[in-house]
Amino acid sequence: MSLKERISEELKSAMKQGDQIRLQTIRSIKAAVLEYEKSGKGELKEEAEEINLLNSLAKRRKESMEIYRAAGRNELADKEEKELAVINEYLPKPLSEAEVAAKIASIAEANNIPRGGEFGKLMPLVMKELKGKADGALVKGLTEAYLKS
Repeated sequence: MSLKERISEELKSAMKQGDQIRLQTIRSIKAAVLEYEKSGKGELKEEAEEINLLNSLAKRRKESMEIYRAAGRNELADKEEKELAVINEYLPKPLSEAEVAAKIASIAEANNIPRGGEFGKLMPLVMKELKGKADGALVKGLTEAYLKS
């Protein structure tokens, strides 16, 4: 089932349940999907495109949450946190730190990049493989640690 179909089904369910936060968040996801399609990029066909779209929505919620907390607006920060939880339901479970480290090692070995090798050669290969599956900052840190060891 595509993201668009899943969103439509979840929207109906949220309306029936009367969960306003969930309903509002699903509507914002649907609006983002429609905006993506109308921007000339076509339909969301690949899972990677869906993940990128959802990650951008999640990132916005995290940033808003931090800003609201810094300003002492905890009720708005809590709302953003609840919306983030709904968005995260549509994202695949991120890889653990150990899984990411293992992937980095296998990618480096497969491409003959030794420990102490160049970061600029390994990082693009790792991100190509792990984009959307793990946090970019975590991947960067573990890649640097792998190369330094």
